[in-house]
Amino acid sequence: MEKRGRLAELFRFLQDPHLVARFQRLCGVRGTFSSRPFRRQPAGADGHGRGKKTSKPLRRNSLTGDAGQEFVVENRFLYYLFTFGTELGNELFYITFFPFLLWNVDALVSRRLIMVWVWVMYVGQCTKDLLGWARPASPPVVKVEVFYNSEYSMPSTHAMSGTAIPFALFFLTCGRWQYSSTLGLALALCWCLLVCVSRIYMGMHSLLDVMAGVLYSALILLFLLPALDTIDDFVLTGAYAPAAVAAVYAGLGLLCFTLDAWSTSRADTAQILGSGAGVALGSRVNRVLGLLPDPPPERLPLAPPALGASPLAAAALRWGAGVLVLVATRALMKALTIPLLCRVLAVGEGDVRRARRHAEVELPYRYVVYGAVGFNVLFLAPLLFRALHLS
Repeated sequence: MEKRGRLAELFRFLQDPHLVARFQRLCGVRGTFSSRPFRRQPAGADGHGRGKKTSKPLRRNSLTGDAGQEFVVENRFLYYLFTFGTELGNELFYITFFPFLLWNVDALVSRRLIMVWVWVMYVGQCTKDLLGWARPASPPVVKVEVFYNSEYSMPSTHAMSGTAIPFALFFLTCGRWQYSSTLGLALALCWCLLVCVSRIYMGMHSLLDVMAGVLYSALILLFLLPALDTIDDFVLTGAYAPAAVAAVYAGLGLLCFTLDAWSTSRADTAQILGSGAGVALGSRVNRVLGLLPDPPPERLPLAPPALGASPLAAAALRWGAGVLVLVATRALMKALTIPLLCRVLAVGEGDVRRARRHAEVELPYRYVVYGAVGFNVLFLAPLLFRALHLS
């Protein structure tokens, strides 16, 4: 009983919002919770050579429309550093990093890394909704970010992806590519720490949320990494793989929509599953057409690509052209899917924002749109590269 009491006390300490608020103050973030009128200070007016900046969260909450409260940033370097760190777990990073890695570095590693990301994020989002723990209270915590504030808190899925992506990338490339394993491990650790600490700085998670996210992700990697060869081979060569992949991901999406009421978590989960299904199906088509072939085993380990002007220009052109394909795919499928679903289901016609809160619209919309985006990462974009002689 005494040990159980100590453990509960430790959990309460790690979940204490005042611990988050103290860390924020240490990093130079100060809230404007006082009811007194707030006077803006010009940059550099703190007398210590560090410019103060009055700011608000960069993006409003997509569910509630909450734009957040003003806060004062006394250390701009840490503000920009941790803003970058938290972006390593957001959609913009995923939609640029994964395709770049796939088109310019290593298709096999990218496919398997996306599998890891899909499963880690899915399990993390579902666990959040099952536990239903609230975000750290504000005040005392300053909400430097509010975009995900309507979601639950435990575990931190940013911490989960910030652990899974760099360490899976390290394990998938170690021995396959020629580089210093010490350097690779150090970079993975720095990536993980930056993302995790940024979530506390942003006021989105307690220390317990972040620690649980790291440990949870490590546990998933322990079971998933040894199975990646088998899963990837099945996706590429299995007779029933296309149907099985589509059915499994769609089924997981239906399950996640039964856990709780609508939130951004629901939308993100469907989006991730759709992307994973699209990439898996696109990988199968890509292999049949030979668009992005894996290097033969005798070429392993692979030497790092040359960093001359010509290879860098080709990589930049591939990435730019490919992203245009993805953006166009997303816009087209979104324009077609939402009105069609609203009309067929007679839900929220004329009010897209309200319609997207209905599970019967949200699930197929996100799944189809991002499934098409994931598919074209490995189909339409490589076809364009071939036509433009950028392969």
